[in-house]
Amino acid sequence: MTLLLPRVDGTTYAYEPRRTPAQAAPGGPALTSRTVFSAAHVVADPYADISPDSPAAVDWDATLAFRRHLWAQGLGVAEAMDTAQRGMGLDWKGAAELITRSAAEAKAVGGAIACGAGTDQLAGPADLPTVRSAYEEQLTLVESTGAQVILMASRALAAVARTPDDYLETYGHLLRQASEPVILHWLGPMFDPALTGYWGSDDLDAATDTFLEVIAAHPDKVDGIKVSLLDPGREIALRRRLPDGVRCYTGDDFNYPELIAGDEQGFSHALLGIFDPLAPLAARAVRLLDTGDTKAFRACLDPTVELSRHLFQAPTRFYKTGVVFLAWLAGHQTHFTMVGGLQSARSLPHLTRAYELADALGLFPDPALAESRMRSLLTTYGVQQ
Repeated sequence: MTLLLPRVDGTTYAYEPRRTPAQAAPGGPALTSRTVFSAAHVVADPYADISPDSPAAVDWDATLAFRRHLWAQGLGVAEAMDTAQRGMGLDWKGAAELITRSAAEAKAVGGAIACGAGTDQLAGPADLPTVRSAYEEQLTLVESTGAQVILMASRALAAVARTPDDYLETYGHLLRQASEPVILHWLGPMFDPALTGYWGSDDLDAATDTFLEVIAAHPDKVDGIKVSLLDPGREIALRRRLPDGVRCYTGDDFNYPELIAGDEQGFSHALLGIFDPLAPLAARAVRLLDTGDTKAFRACLDPTVELSRHLFQAPTRFYKTGVVFLAWLAGHQTHFTMVGGLQSARSLPHLTRAYELADALGLFPDPALAESRMRSLLTTYGVQQ
């Protein structure tokens, strides 16, 4: 049946939904040419009687089921490290439980997992020793689960650090304590404005030099870097300066196909929020790259960029609203509710366009279910069908 979709002026237009999904069966050989993580979303418990000031209520069964979906595609899970889970929904207690549960599930099914360690248990102003202690607590928790550590950018560190040396000292202290190589996370202010000036400078060239100095001092403790600056030229230049054996994991949800494909001087691995809704297509594309067919890889993944850029449009930190919306339409959860009430962070026109773009890509395993759920949302918003 035709859907009447709304324009921003309140008028509607007829849209004919896709009738069949794209062919992207789960499973298949392991991904070999690139290491690929998806930053996975958390499923809220819609029946919990909580207020906006209460700790988040999580539907653990649905949350872990979605991680099994990602592992079944061949992707790794990047856990408790994105902006919709840390500082915008889950507190540290909830994040710690998420890390513990997901790491245990990963061990049970043989899935790859890396988890974020940060400082978000700090409630107010802190000094550098306090920030280090907070990092240590989270680093210890992640390592105790057997998961790989993603050493996250810290709002508390950004607030208290005054010079590049403060970052060099803090990260050096943490890397010396890490028992296994970690992934260092550089998240740009478009994802989190509180991280403006990270690495001790608003000048990105100077910040890059400090970042590389941290890595050069401890190359045996750094598996790789996760860069989310939405600047492909800067990421390419940075990855070419990395020590041998240190990987670059792109976090650029605007330019990921070209960065993963790479060039004659190297390529990026992936740790991406957009691979949450794109998991089947992303896995298919990387398997094409595994065969050496870069052209087929780009043909598979390039058409997804318009959807990704739409979901990650400014304010970028609210991208997860669209991700959870698509998970609901795809049948991975029974409702469109988010921790922190962030289902309200995007407009109806934004969600409508997300539906159209995802439908055109064939992302919905059951297009009829997606259509039915989209119709119910439109009715709730007062769009007559």
